[in-house]
Amino acid sequence: MERQALPFAMLAVASAVFAVARRTVWPRMRGAGAAVLIGLGLFVAPAELVLISRGWVSELTRVALFSLAPLFAVVFEPYMGRSVGLQSRSGLLAALVAVAGTLLVFPVDLPGSIESGGAFCAVILAAACVAAANCGAVKVAHELPANSIASLAVMAGGTAATGFAAQSALTEQMVWRWNAISPELAWSAAVELPSLLLLFWLMRRLSATRMTMRFVLAPLMTLLMGFILQRPAIEPRAWLGLFLMTAGAFGILFAPEDEPEVGSSILKLDRK
Repeated sequence: MERQALPFAMLAVASAVFAVARRTVWPRMRGAGAAVLIGLGLFVAPAELVLISRGWVSELTRVALFSLAPLFAVVFEPYMGRSVGLQSRSGLLAALVAVAGTLLVFPVDLPGSIESGGAFCAVILAAACVAAANCGAVKVAHELPANSIASLAVMAGGTAATGFAAQSALTEQMVWRWNAISPELAWSAAVELPSLLLLFWLMRRLSATRMTMRFVLAPLMTLLMGFILQRPAIEPRAWLGLFLMTAGAFGILFAPEDEPEVGSSILKLDRK
């Protein structure tokens, strides 16, 4: 938890410097509350749920289950995202295809006990939490002035850093020594901070469904690089899974985001 707090603290500081330099308009009370919820829902809560499940759910199973995030985003976006009442049928199909491909490539260990079943559900809840927070973040980013995205990053990043630091202080033995944290600082500054800055920059440019495609694209790119460098023997099932993952990713990234019929959501969650 202490290590996870570092990149978010850097995000808050870097965004604050940019916001002050650009004289960014800071959101009011409602926007600040939404930013805090985004920081909790997008970063802290999923990390806590994954931590709880780590002893019962394998890493490959977690990767497979997090591919459900785009599917959750497609379902949630018409109700809590920017495009209220609009849902992409092609996006829903593409998300299902991507999930099917991921399940073909990554082995999923089904739960064999009540504890492992609860942990399994916790990972699925974490994926749903990320999708819901992405929907809310994209909506808030479009409601704020164009130059206020830095202030959103400050508050969301500060919330995440505070949450992880508090969790570390309560449950871990903190080791704030330079020789212990300097490698982590270097890694956070070189890799994780640019990724977080890119994430918030994209909130005004991509839909929530397309943003959650990182949970499919990241393992897909890792697999392709591994196949290119190591050239292992690949089973037909894995080839089919890679094809479906690629087709689903391209379908979500390039398909029309919304259907023209307002209020014609495929899944009637509002019972109307």
